[in-house]
Amino acid sequence: MSVISRSALESSSLADLHEIASELGLDGFRRLRKADLVGAIIDRQGTNGDAPPPDAKAAGPEPDAEAAEAQPDAEADTDAEKPARRSRRGGRGRGRARDRDTGEIEVGEDEAAPATRSSRAARGSREADEAEPAPAPRSSRAARSPREESRERGPADDRVASGTVELLPNGSGFLRVAPPESSEDDVYISTAQVRRCELVSGDEVTGPVRSPRRSERYPSLIRVDTINGRSADEVAEGTKYDDLPCTYATERIALDSEDPTVKAIEWLTPFGRGSRVVVVGGPRAGKTEALRRLAGALAGQGELESAIVLTGVRPEEIAEWKAGPIAPVAELGLAAPADAQGQAIERAIETGRRVAARGGHAVVLIDTLEYVPAPLGRRLLAAARNIADGGSLTIIATAREPLGGETTVISLDAALAGSGIVPALDLTASGTIRPELLVGEKGAVAIAEARAAALA
Repeated sequence: MSVISRSALESSSLADLHEIASELGLDGFRRLRKADLVGAIIDRQGTNGDAPPPDAKAAGPEPDAEAAEAQPDAEADTDAEKPARRSRRGGRGRGRARDRDTGEIEVGEDEAAPATRSSRAARGSREADEAEPAPAPRSSRAARSPREESRERGPADDRVASGTVELLPNGSGFLRVAPPESSEDDVYISTAQVRRCELVSGDEVTGPVRSPRRSERYPSLIRVDTINGRSADEVAEGTKYDDLPCTYATERIALDSEDPTVKAIEWLTPFGRGSRVVVVGGPRAGKTEALRRLAGALAGQGELESAIVLTGVRPEEIAEWKAGPIAPVAELGLAAPADAQGQAIERAIETGRRVAARGGHAVVLIDTLEYVPAPLGRRLLAAARNIADGGSLTIIATAREPLGGETTVISLDAALAGSGIVPALDLTASGTIRPELLVGEKGAVAIAEARAAALA
């Protein structure tokens, strides 16, 4: 193994010389001028470059070979580490390498060719003054705990996990092995698995897991074997939600509230399980306040799974919603882009669809659809339906104007609200399609008479 000649050293950049000096274990090399540094390197290698270095291993310990074989991923720099390592190397050429056994420095063809170093020399001269210590060597296998090794390798686990699904706002979830409390043994469920198996919070799921990989905290679910005691394949092969037969809402949602606004909505603009409801009105008409009062009335109904999505609302309103009986599943303020608002609403509606497809009854309250594109708003609203002989998804949203396709429109009058008149319901612009299915023929006649009296 040859050593570096004087001519090769003199043609090298200062940054490369610093790297070589560091590997040879020279003290105070950063304070030397280039000519003095070349001489010091030659002296360390041997007089006039004719003798090999006395002990090149003094440059620092090498990584443990066995650990490198056992964890091949550890040899590859992460994206965050690569720029830092390149800056410390200062444009070092690839032709020079250290022998693992002897620690001597091997010279490649590009080391003896000054012409190929011109670009690196220019870069190295700029980086020479930004001296940094050499990176610390990687720890050996003996220095790592068994849990750390398991995280880096991420082997498949032999155990089968079972527990209760708890979905997160981003669409992924966890399999809680000791519900409702969380623990280190909980298993992560990816968004793709949640969608593929149409999982909802509360599902009892079993499936094999794998141990955490490097940078992961929890084990991950490999696949879903059973859902609520049934084969996952059997559940997934059911009819798609959009293909399920649906009917107009026939079961009115009883709000049972003494609030004057809620009572007026319940009896004059009734809605039921599977309705598409939009609360409309101009600025300061009280749309958010009306929706918040409806949420309070729905909170106590255990047979309904209610969720609230806030998009494009004022920061003060977010705080008020958080203090309410139902915590929002998503909170996006005024500055959030329209596509982000649409995605947040869609995630909540997707969960409601899965509940309805399983025979449950879900309600999604949205404040507001005002800032999403109208076609997207109509598509989101269209997800609400009453499935024949099955579950239902009810959507109640606020907007400036009706979007089209609503079964119930609750219109609020800004002039009445501004005057302090409660309820500020505009009966002439409000209404329900097929109200007789919800309140009977006599109730529908009473609603028509009230509207006629408002027009008189």
